[in-house]
Amino acid sequence: MFDVIVIGAGHAGTEAAAAAARCGASVALVTFDKRQIGAMSCNPAIGGLGKGHIVREIDAFDGLMARASDAAAIHYRMLNRSKGAAVRGPRVQADRRRYASAIQEMLTRLLPLTVIEGEVDRLFVAGGRVTGVSLNDGSHIPARTVVLATGTFLGAKLYRGASSEAGGRIGERAATRLADQLRALDLPMARLKTGTPPRIDGRTINWARLERQPSDNEPWTMSPMAHRRVLPQVACAVTRTNERTHAIVRENLNQSPMFTGAIGARGPRYCPSFEDKVVRFGDRDWHQLFLEPEGLDDHLVYPNGLSTSLPAAVQEEIVRSIDGLERAEIVLPGYAVEYDHVDPRALRPTLEMARLPGLYLAGQVNGTTGYEEAGGQGLVAGLNAAAQALDRAPVILDRATSYIGVMIDDLTLQGVSEPYRMLTARAEFRLALRADNAEERLGALAESTGCLSAERAAHQTERRGTIARLNEALSEMRTAHEMSGLGITASADGSRRTLAEWLSRDGVELAFVAPEIAASYPASVIDTVTQDARYAPYLTRQAEEVARMRMDETISLSEHLDYASVPGLSAEMIERLSRATPPSLGAAARVQGVTPAALSAILLHVRRRAA
Repeated sequence: MFDVIVIGAGHAGTEAAAAAARCGASVALVTFDKRQIGAMSCNPAIGGLGKGHIVREIDAFDGLMARASDAAAIHYRMLNRSKGAAVRGPRVQADRRRYASAIQEMLTRLLPLTVIEGEVDRLFVAGGRVTGVSLNDGSHIPARTVVLATGTFLGAKLYRGASSEAGGRIGERAATRLADQLRALDLPMARLKTGTPPRIDGRTINWARLERQPSDNEPWTMSPMAHRRVLPQVACAVTRTNERTHAIVRENLNQSPMFTGAIGARGPRYCPSFEDKVVRFGDRDWHQLFLEPEGLDDHLVYPNGLSTSLPAAVQEEIVRSIDGLERAEIVLPGYAVEYDHVDPRALRPTLEMARLPGLYLAGQVNGTTGYEEAGGQGLVAGLNAAAQALDRAPVILDRATSYIGVMIDDLTLQGVSEPYRMLTARAEFRLALRADNAEERLGALAESTGCLSAERAAHQTERRGTIARLNEALSEMRTAHEMSGLGITASADGSRRTLAEWLSRDGVELAFVAPEIAASYPASVIDTVTQDARYAPYLTRQAEEVARMRMDETISLSEHLDYASVPGLSAEMIERLSRATPPSLGAAARVQGVTPAALSAILLHVRRRAA
């Protein structure tokens, strides 16, 4: 018997399996094809706005994604560089093959982990809980817990033009029998849609006509465990669609499964199909495309922004209407995928199914889109599946400590009507949730789960000590007169402030005002401490909001609470709260549309029942 079985070896599944194994659980990772473990199904990139924060948070728990990104990175770019540190997004363009190889290599080092090639066609349920799985060859694998991380494969169907076929990714079959069983179990399920653009032969692109976008010169990495960049860096390129491109799309909408009714599911709002963009934004003369190489020794190029399920011949017309792509050859046409997902409101904050104890869900099966969102859920599901199997305390991430916590709270309380994508705007405490301070926010929690390697734990201990020493050094007082002598604008009023207080001013850099201190510390530590100083006044106010939220979280609400019995609740409030089943008063406050009056009624009801 295994402690944990993970079904699916994409970004959610590999993080779940690795997290559980790092906690000491015996793990079986079941996948259709071992060669596809860690495959990047769509965009060969990791990170971005909001998403880069999640990657750094996974890394704080010693996860795989950031280290694999650095092992495969051929292009680094810090998005929103001109804006505040809280909303900057580290993003890596990865060599697709090297990324999967890095994931596979890291998994082989986790000794409690066994990879099994096969198809899970059934969950075993006994005594009201999941107790294992069966494979399509008839074998039965018992387990204490199971993590379902099927990506887009559950009951999946591929579309291109008028043609369609079962499959979760081109050339790979769908998880049909398992989808049938989940529906038979009467789980709350629906359909969602995603898609991918055509892949272009980079040797047929006229790169000379296009705007180059080089990799960042600054030597940052996704993970602090990667001490340098290991691969040569390449440039991406930028081009635009035009009126002719849009005309081709309009002329062929009758061949798009998105518009013929063949696909009825909703796709991601923030990454729509190209034909959807042309229709929704009819006043736009052009849309920007990023041409992203898929590898150092791979001639394929990913045209980011051109996702489509139109027929292959139409896709060729579209591509060749674009500047620099007049002679471009499509190697693999784009397509759409429609697949099953489970309403995430059926999950606990641990990502365990409330109605099926022992079963955890992670990734696109929960209605999300994106590698990073999947990886973050995989981490949480794997940690909690291992915790239950090993009789340890559950691992809960909340909105005040992480973007992963924001995502899980959004999913389990609000549900989804379209594929969920992380955005910095979703985090109300985002000033504290920077990509550069993920280790400080989550390191102690990660250590308490037992999931850190000795090397990672030593690194985090050393970093905490270095930050503490730098903060002590920054307690040194400097007068306004001294700072004026360095060219810093300051009132000659004889005031004295600490170096940390002076650093809180925009444009004041430690290397300029105290070069002897700056020379003694790593740039990454200086950056984190400097940003802490600049955000300090806002973080103080935000801490008060967090304290109020945490106080409300202590007022528990039973998942069996009958909201219809709460005096003063309207029918609308009863419906919203019954659907969300919030675990606390604080969570109830975050359910969309719930009013302060409704919260007061619930609090009064709970107190009366407790009296």
